[in-house]
Amino acid sequence: MIRYRKLGYVALNVSDIEKSKDFYTKMVGLECVSAKESEPVFLRCTSDHHNLILYQTDREPGLKRIGFELESEEQVEIAFKHFQEHDLDPYYIDEEEQSLLKQTKTFRFTEPYSGATLEFYNYQYHLPHEFKNEITKFETLSHVVMKIPEYEKAVKFYKEVVNFKVSDMVGNGITFMRCFPNPYHHSFAVANGTKPQLHHIAFKVVDINDIGIGRTRMEKNDVPIVHGPGRHLPSGSIFLYFLDPDNLTVEFTMGMEAFPEDGPRKPRYLQPHIESIDIWGTVPDPRKAAFGSVENLKEINSLVNN
Repeated sequence: MIRYRKLGYVALNVSDIEKSKDFYTKMVGLECVSAKESEPVFLRCTSDHHNLILYQTDREPGLKRIGFELESEEQVEIAFKHFQEHDLDPYYIDEEEQSLLKQTKTFRFTEPYSGATLEFYNYQYHLPHEFKNEITKFETLSHVVMKIPEYEKAVKFYKEVVNFKVSDMVGNGITFMRCFPNPYHHSFAVANGTKPQLHHIAFKVVDINDIGIGRTRMEKNDVPIVHGPGRHLPSGSIFLYFLDPDNLTVEFTMGMEAFPEDGPRKPRYLQPHIESIDIWGTVPDPRKAAFGSVENLKEINSLVNN
C-alpha cells in the first residue's frame, strides 16, 4: 500500500514568468526561493524548498505536473514497483534535474486519463530560514483539482492504483480525495469535464483574516475574484477563488475537515446543487476553472518524433 505525506508541489506553465512571479509573491504571498535566468521560478508557502514552480512556455498556460511527497525512501521504491506492475512506465529523473529540484530520488509517469505528469519523491531539502511573508499566513499547499473527461475511469484509477481515499462526491460532477494517510479532506479532486484541464490549485491559509484581507488586496489590484468568500459543504472549508495573470484559478482555503487514519467516516454522495458547493449560496463567475491546459509529454514527444 502506497503511503503519502502530502501534496508537495504543483508546477505551472505560464506565459510571462516575471509577471506570474510578481503575482504569486505580491498578491498571493508566496516566497520566491529562486528565480535564475533560463531556469524555472521556485516559490514556497512552507519550510519546503518549493510548493509552486513556474515554467515559461510558448504553449497554452496550465498544469505542467503534480508532485506528491511519500512517507519514506522505502515508499518511493514500493510505489515505483507498484506503478510498473500497472504498466504505467514510471521513470526516474536524471541527477541534474533532481539537483535543480532539491529533491531526493524522484520518479514520474504519465497519468492515462488526463495525460498529466505525476511525480513522486520522499524529501525536499529545507532552506536554512523559515518561510516568511507579511502578506499571507499559510499552513500548506492544500490541493489541486483537474477536469478529466473519462471521469469514472479516472476516479477508479486514483482510488485503486494511486491509493487515494474518497472523502465525498457531488453527483457525477466531482470526487474529492485525500492522499492516504494525509488527513485533510482532499489533496486532489477529479471533476467531470469535456477535456483534460486544470480546474484550480489551492493554498491553505491560517485564518479568516487571510481570506478577508486577501480579497481586499485582490480588489485593489484589479485581480478578478471568481467565487466567494463562501463555505464548501463537502469539506467545511471557507474559500476565496481568484485568477492569476494567465486566468488560471487559484484558491485560498481554511478550516478543512480532517480524517483519522483508522475508522474515518464514510464518503457522502451529495446532491448536485449550488449549496452542495457553497452553503452560503454564492454563484461562481463563469471564468472560474475555465482556463488551464494539461501538458501531456507523451503527446508532445509524439509530435516531435513525427
